[in-house]
Amino acid sequence: MAAIEQGLQQKLQQKLSPLQIQTIKLIEMPVQALEQHVREVLNDNPVIDDTPQGGGDDDQPRDVSISEVEEHEQSGGSLEENYGSHDDDIPSYNLHVNNWGKDERPEYNTFSVKQSFTQSLLEQLGYRNLTEHERTVATFIIGSLDDDGYLRRDIESLVDDLAFRAGVESSAEEVERLLKIIQEFEPSGVGARDLQECLLLQLEDKKRTPSVENAIRVVQDQFDSFKNRHFQKIMSKLHLSEEEMKGVLDEIRRLNPSPGGQIDDSYNDQAQQVVPDFRLDYENGQLILSMPRFSIPELRINRKYSEIMETGRLSQSRADKEAATFVKQKIDSAKWFIEALRQRQNTLSSTMQAIIDYQHDYFVDGDESSLRPMVLKDIAERTGFDISTISRVVNSKWIETHFGIFPLKYFFSEGLENKEGEEVSTREIKKALREMVDGEDKHNPLTDDELVDGLAKKGYKVARRTIAKYRALLDIPKARLRREL
Repeated sequence: MAAIEQGLQQKLQQKLSPLQIQTIKLIEMPVQALEQHVREVLNDNPVIDDTPQGGGDDDQPRDVSISEVEEHEQSGGSLEENYGSHDDDIPSYNLHVNNWGKDERPEYNTFSVKQSFTQSLLEQLGYRNLTEHERTVATFIIGSLDDDGYLRRDIESLVDDLAFRAGVESSAEEVERLLKIIQEFEPSGVGARDLQECLLLQLEDKKRTPSVENAIRVVQDQFDSFKNRHFQKIMSKLHLSEEEMKGVLDEIRRLNPSPGGQIDDSYNDQAQQVVPDFRLDYENGQLILSMPRFSIPELRINRKYSEIMETGRLSQSRADKEAATFVKQKIDSAKWFIEALRQRQNTLSSTMQAIIDYQHDYFVDGDESSLRPMVLKDIAERTGFDISTISRVVNSKWIETHFGIFPLKYFFSEGLENKEGEEVSTREIKKALREMVDGEDKHNPLTDDELVDGLAKKGYKVARRTIAKYRALLDIPKARLRREL
């Protein structure tokens, strides 16, 4: 039988405190989510009252601040002695959260972004004369579209999903018929199952000119040749002149290959508004940062519960002691929450100020070429926060400036060296690349090697593989696919 050995082992383990965990969660929240979370916390904690105190009426009992409770706990004094005993009915309290005001100043208002893609389609569906069953099936189809507005799934799979996931019996014929109705919605091309169908749907919506008729023939019968830019082959097959082929290309170039992308769905059917967490003003040559949408609420203990706590402290009754303990736990919970809010406020403010200082020239006039290369580590070093903390601050936060509203992620980019050895933002290089492609001769588009040489003449040292990478990020096709007649 094996001997059992006992021994001691020392392990160094770091654990996050409840305050740290709560602060991390709050830092990640954009201002809209934070406001909702504060409402929930106040509703869940009956001890706390954030309603403003009435002024000047000494006959009315008032709520007690948390600091006052702590002071009298330490001194041993009585709240009744200090604030008087009131035999009147305890005034009702509510949990209305008013610490962010009513946004009377227009610059504090929310900013609408484009309507939700799904919401737009459902709204159009509401105008169609359909049965309740048909509406349910059509709604399911709309929910199955991807971000580009395509239906990437086959009809039979949708029929199965309707039966197993939604408990709705349907048929392939019914789904196909309702999909045709959805394909009539705006934006044109929505509900297509592939690019060819998407382009055809948009062409069929157009006024039937000779160029549109020819474009329909090309997309319908010569789509593979069109994708590969085999224009001479298409002209030969369809007996089109060079002028007619140019008309076809002009028509197709105006089409949108991603109809769903016309409508922003970044919030996935939640409130479609951008609420800036920060505001930056430029006054008298100074950049002034503010966080106008949210301030730390001044929470107080509702008079009713402060008296319960006072009674429990002075009473010998077990029930009174238990009630006071409950109130004390709720007060401690509120104190942790307020401290986490304060830390969130300080973290966001320090991080945003560091970003502004780092990108000072850009924030003065909004000139994109003034953006310096900046990564999370740069701001972490300036603030003393962890990179993970900076990442949480940057995520889902927006700033309103005098030249537009931007997500904080916009200001971050890597850097490359120019011919002088200075580091320049990759965004600046991408902008130069885009300008070169936009200005090229479309009959003889620039190859990647020629783009490398062109950027070198502008002072940017970029490898060929980097050009290919940036082209992909900017949705710029290869030279062969950019060639026009």
